[in-house]
Amino acid sequence: TTSFSQEEPRPKKHKHERTGSLYFSWGYNTEWYTRSDVHVKQSSLGNDYTMVQVKAEDHRGWDKQLLRQQLTIPQYNYRIGYYFNKKQDLALEINFDHTKYIISDGQSIRVKGKMNNANIDTSIVFSEPNGFFYYLNNGANFFLLNLVKRVGIYHTKDRSVAVDFTGKAGVGPVVPHVQNSLFGKPNNPGFQIGGWNTGLETALRVTVMRYGFLEFSQKVDYARYSNLKVYNGRANQNFGTYELILSA
Repeated sequence: TTSFSQEEPRPKKHKHERTGSLYFSWGYNTEWYTRSDVHVKQSSLGNDYTMVQVKAEDHRGWDKQLLRQQLTIPQYNYRIGYYFNKKQDLALEINFDHTKYIISDGQSIRVKGKMNNANIDTSIVFSEPNGFFYYLNNGANFFLLNLVKRVGIYHTKDRSVAVDFTGKAGVGPVVPHVQNSLFGKPNNPGFQIGGWNTGLETALRVTVMRYGFLEFSQKVDYARYSNLKVYNGRANQNFGTYELILSA
């Protein structure tokens, strides 16, 4: 009698297929802000007033002496993202914009509400010599968690150069650095969690040799700031932003 033993066939080994990719970028920005109302409440002073439709501007910091100062002094951006599917066209991204918001100096601003428990409706010239400044100069600081969609536009046969369109949408907190003086009363400046924002971004990305890219983006953002520190009180405001970004 002869017996035979038969081994189960071994499964074929497959090469590991990459299903995702990690990326990081750093860049600089400029932006334009919508006019907004700034509501100030200082209960201990009997103040509850609104500065109506104030005009604000950014402070780029890179149009003069960009290479002679720290990288984090100008308005900057960083993104950290991960394409998580096999096609690598969907990603989750941490998206941070260090943008500076400054109420424009020298403008005439209408102030209405209550001052020293008395009704007021007047105009002031907003300038530091008059006792007024309002800076988010160390950042209005938009922080977003984005969902990213990538659409290929062009690539060479060997994919050494690729051009993609990306669309991004997200929501997250704002972390402003608040520094101001209202009617000659300065606050103690500092960072705080100051509300939330939501943003939409579109970008054109050129990738070279798969490992480096240059990206030009435009972005719209809506931010609501609440309980911002002022002297003996708090301020609330909301505004929209249009932003241009160049990063690599």
